[in-house]
Amino acid sequence: MSEHEEKRRAQRNRTITLSKDEITYYLNKCVTSDGLTNKLTGSPCAGHITDTVIFSDVFDVFGRLPDSFVDLLIADPPYNLNKSYADTNFKKMNQNEYCAFTEKWILGIKRLLKKSASAYVCCDWQSSMMIGPILQEHFYIQNRITWQREKGRGAQNNWKNSMEDIWFVSVSAKDYTFNVDDVKLRRRVLAPYTADGKPKDWVKSSGGNFRDTYPSNFWDDISVPYWSMPENTDHPAQKPEKLIAKIILASSNPGEIVFDPFLGSGSSAVTAKKLGRHYVGIEREPLYCALAQKRLETAENDKKIQGYSDGVFWERNTAALHKTMRKNHAPPDNEEN
Repeated sequence: MSEHEEKRRAQRNRTITLSKDEITYYLNKCVTSDGLTNKLTGSPCAGHITDTVIFSDVFDVFGRLPDSFVDLLIADPPYNLNKSYADTNFKKMNQNEYCAFTEKWILGIKRLLKKSASAYVCCDWQSSMMIGPILQEHFYIQNRITWQREKGRGAQNNWKNSMEDIWFVSVSAKDYTFNVDDVKLRRRVLAPYTADGKPKDWVKSSGGNFRDTYPSNFWDDISVPYWSMPENTDHPAQKPEKLIAKIILASSNPGEIVFDPFLGSGSSAVTAKKLGRHYVGIEREPLYCALAQKRLETAENDKKIQGYSDGVFWERNTAALHKTMRKNHAPPDNEEN
C-alpha cells in the first residue's frame, strides 16, 4: 500500500496494513512449498507442520500432508464470483466447472481428516446449492447454518444479499465433537416469565434480565469486520473472529488441530490460537500470508475476541447492557457497537 493511500484512511481507522518490508518479514515466517517438503522428509507427521502458515496453492500441497491429522476443517473457498484477491483475480465459472473445482479440493482434504473430524464449509446462496450436494456425497451433513452478513449494497431489481451459508458436516454419522455449552448466546429478556415469583429460565440482575440460550442454525449476532475493529484487514471476504470462534468452540477441544486450506488473512488460525487450539493454514497470496502472520503475532498477547467474553457470546449492539452488567457478570471490554 502506498504512503498516499495510507494517509487517506481516517484517523481512527484500525485496519491492519503492512509496508513492503513488513510483508517480506512476515512472509519469511511462513513455510513455502519447498520448506514443507523439508519438514515432511521421512515419515510425515502432524507435529512437523503444527502452528504453521503454508505459503502455497492448496492443490500443490494436499498430496504431501499427513493422513488423519485434522480434528476440525474450516474451509472458505472462493465463492463463484468475479473477485480480486490481492494479486489474483477469481473468475466466475459455469456450474460444471465450479462443481469440478469443489470436488477436487474436497477429495484432496478427505484423507487428512480424522474419523471423528467435523468440517464447516462457507458459501453464498448460489455456491451453496452446488457445494451442498457434493458434500453430501462425501460426508454426513449435520446442519446448514445461515448467518446474517449485515454489510452489502442494495440492488435495484432484487433483494439485498445479506445472508451466507455454512455447511456443517462430519466424517462419521455420530462420532463427532459438539460442545453445546461452549457456544450459548446471552440474550436480553424483554418479557420475563416467572413461576412462584421467581425467574424461570432467565437471570435477573441490576443491569437487566438475560438468558443464555442454546445456539441455533441462524446467527444474527455477527459483525463483519470494519474499519474501527482491530481485526480488520483489506481482504475482500474476511470472516469475523467471532463467527470462527463459534465453530472452533463447538466442534473442537483445546489442543486439537484446526485446518484451513483457504486461509486468507488468517481468521481461523488466529482464532484457533486465541482459543488454545493448534492450526495449519494454506494461502497462496503473499500479502494475506503476511497479514495472517502479523495477526498471529498480535494474538500472542491479545486473546480478545470481539463479542465473546465470560464463556458466552453476546448479542450484537448490546454495549449498554454490557456496561450495566459489568459488575456482576464480567461482560466484554471490546463491545460491539
